[in-house]
Order: sequence, then C-alpha cells, then structure tokens
Amino acid sequence: MSEFRDTQSRRRENAHFEQSAMMMEEPEGGFSFSNVRRNEFILNNTTQAAGNKTKNAPFKVQKTGTTIVGLVYKDGIVLGADTRATGGSTVMDKNCEKIHYIAPNIYCCGAGTAADTENVTQIISSALELHRLNTDSQSRVATAMTLLKQKLFQYQGHLSAALVLGGLDVTGPSLYTIYPHGSTDRLPFVTMGSGSLAAMAIFEAGYQDDLDEASAKKLVQQAILAGIFNDLGSGSNVDILTIKRDAAGQVIVEKEFNIIKPNEVSVLRNQINRNVVTNIPRGATRVVRQHFEPLVVVEDGTPMDL
Repeated sequence: MSEFRDTQSRRRENAHFEQSAMMMEEPEGGFSFSNVRRNEFILNNTTQAAGNKTKNAPFKVQKTGTTIVGLVYKDGIVLGADTRATGGSTVMDKNCEKIHYIAPNIYCCGAGTAADTENVTQIISSALELHRLNTDSQSRVATAMTLLKQKLFQYQGHLSAALVLGGLDVTGPSLYTIYPHGSTDRLPFVTMGSGSLAAMAIFEAGYQDDLDEASAKKLVQQAILAGIFNDLGSGSNVDILTIKRDAAGQVIVEKEFNIIKPNEVSVLRNQINRNVVTNIPRGATRVVRQHFEPLVVVEDGTPMDL
C-alpha cells in the first residue's frame, strides 16, 4: 500500500515539474499565433458534401465594395471616398461616411467592413489623443501609420480594414496606404477598395507634380466618379476632405461631403413640366358608353349580435 502511495506521489511531482518547465519555456514577449492551430482545427473539421466526396468548407466572407483615394498636392492633402456601403449585392447604406477622424491634422479613409474600419480608427485616434496630452505636441502622420499597421498585423488580416491615411505635420504632407495584413506604402497618390483600379486609371492619366488645390480636388472627384460608374460596390455620392495650412501656418481641414451626387434624380424630376402632364382638360378622354347600376338600401332587419 505504501509503495502505491509513493508511486502516485512521484507521478504528481513529475507532472508538476513538467508543467512548470513548460511554463518557463513560454516566451515572455512577442506575438502569439496560438489561434492558428485553432483555425486549422476548425477548418479541418468543417466539411461539406461535394458529390461523393467531402472537402473543407471555406469560411463565408461578406463581400464589400468601396472606392477611396488620396492625393498629395503642393500645399497639402486631398482625400476622397464614395458613400455606398454594401453587404454582398445589397446596398446597406446610401450615405455612409468613410473618411474618419484620427487627429486634428490627420484623417483616414476606410475600405472593408464598416465596423472594423470605424473601430480601428477610433482606437488609434484615442491613443494619439493621449499621446498629445502627454507630449504637448502635434501628432505625426508616421506615428498614426505605425499604430495602425501594428494593430492590423496583430490580427493577421482578420480585421477587414484597408486604409488610406493622410495628414499634414512638421515634416510636410504625408500619404500612406495600410493593407489589412499590416503592410504599408507611401506614395504621392493612392487608391484602395473594389473601385481602386478605375480610380487609379484616372490618377495615372491626370496626376502631375505641384498640382494646385483646385486641380487636385477635381482630379480626386473624377477618380471617385470613375469608381462609382465602373464598380458595382461603389456608388451614391462623393466626399472630399482637404488638409492644408492657412496664411498663419495653422493646419485647417475643409470637409465637402456629398459635393457631387451623380445618381440624384431630383434634378431630372425638376426638368419635367408636371403642370402640363397632370392638368388634363375635361373631355380629353372620349366616353364610349355609360352604365349605371342602381343601389338599393334596405332599412329593415335585425341588428347583428356582437
């Protein structure tokens, strides 16, 4: 009996030692990709019938559509976006704001899942607000870009947020694209979203160095309209936001939302002279024959019991 107890005690001590050793071997910092094994397990155990065979069923992803652009001109940044939010082939919102506030001198356009883009930009905006309070200095665009790419990289692309980040700081105008997996580019003009190819065609044909503000806004409007008319996931109106400096050197932001409504039908309706259409004179319709059915009213009878 005593030997059995000793054996059980040694087993418990060995198990405790092995568990302690495993805990000591775990890294104290860095990234954790433990969910990769979970995702593989779920995918391998989720099958669907395909004839006489079974295959792994891919996760269903809701398709979205957007056209967002950004452009650097000689005095600042111009950002543009359409206003259609889609879920598959359904238009979920006709006037969705896709240009998000990051800092007083930094704004960000978002493509992908609306919830992801809004919450990611709000989280980074709050972090930059705390940073400004601690440092008593203006936020830099590179700081916002780094925080956004680190946040997206942690989720390995599962946050559906493709971003166009633009702003004006002490280093001048800066424009970045941030992909859902965390990679970034810095370019003089960028496009993102399902309508990005059509918008990029307009930029590549019309972009020039040292554009003035009016020409930059017009080019951004044309790029968004190209996405609206050539991409089913983009549509509705055109939003424009300009970040520049005034005569005193202060950063100012000009918002021009719904500046163009290419699908507005009220203008076409106003062109129709409804007085002529609706005011039809008497006798315009010829009467072929008339028939009157007499109506007989019976006053007698017992009221119905309720």
